[in-house]
Amino acid sequence: MVKERGRKVIAQNRRARHDWSVLDTYEAGIALTGTEVKSLRQGKASLVDGFATVDDGEVWLRNVHIPEYTEGTWTNHEPRRSRKLLLHRHEILRLVGKIKETGLSLVPMSLYFSDGKAKVELALARGKKAHDKRQDLAKRDAEREIQREMGRRAKGIR
Repeated sequence: MVKERGRKVIAQNRRARHDWSVLDTYEAGIALTGTEVKSLRQGKASLVDGFATVDDGEVWLRNVHIPEYTEGTWTNHEPRRSRKLLLHRHEILRLVGKIKETGLSLVPMSLYFSDGKAKVELALARGKKAHDKRQDLAKRDAEREIQREMGRRAKGIR
């Protein structure tokens, strides 16, 4: 049996960096059923509406869509069920303290296999306002234009 090495990304939440300003990230394991793991190995998952909550000292991943396994039988899983996240106690306590601050949320950034185990990267994030999003877009466009101009000058076009 060959053990998997490295990190194989299954799904990323690309919209999250646009809608949230990330303050800190955490890596957590996920408690999954067999058909969920098989579905993930096929590369199917969606983090679009996902979020995490802390309830009674446990962290739960909610609203993440892992489609039913195509070869599954009556033992198949519910696609949007709540899944328990596996974190150390001190990490959970730190998260509880930070989430109590106003406006902070736990957002899943990516879902991946690390050395054969399913993991999720959680971001402690604050929601962006519309003007923040516009500023980020303008800043990114300005940086892109600067890079283009530097490339042109290096080639001697201007």
